[in-house]
Amino acid sequence: MKASAQSFTGLHMLLATSAFFAVGIAVNITMAVYASSSWSGLVVENTYVASQEFNRNAAAMKAMSASGIEGDLSINGREIRYDIHDKGGSPAIVDDVVLNFKRPVGDHEDFHLTLGKTGDGRFEAEHTVARGDWIVEIISRKDGVVVMHEAKRFDTAEFGQ
Repeated sequence: MKASAQSFTGLHMLLATSAFFAVGIAVNITMAVYASSSWSGLVVENTYVASQEFNRNAAAMKAMSASGIEGDLSINGREIRYDIHDKGGSPAIVDDVVLNFKRPVGDHEDFHLTLGKTGDGRFEAEHTVARGDWIVEIISRKDGVVVMHEAKRFDTAEFGQ
């Protein structure tokens, strides 16, 4: 009896190489489609300028932190409240507070909100905040000068939402 053995030919090599590259290309295309559909890609408009401003911004943040002024954000249903106070717990004197709500990934739900002053150191507004993770940038000013600039990351579940 004669056993026939198939040998590895040039056609087999061509098919194996083609299959390898086809899988690699398909995976790359799939990943590119998912990446471009789920994230805007915009972090800063000009990365060079942002890198040059980093040290100046870091120094300004340290100075604000040293001032002892702190703020407390609370969300209850549609009510958004921000209380700002100094080291001793007394209300800080500020004119206006602006909140920029951003999703950690994507920008389709981002919104900007100016809070109305309801008392010394207390600012409120009404707006629905969708469930999930958010980054809120809080900017407080007195006479047009930034008194406090902070960013907080939170999940609406922290506020019982």
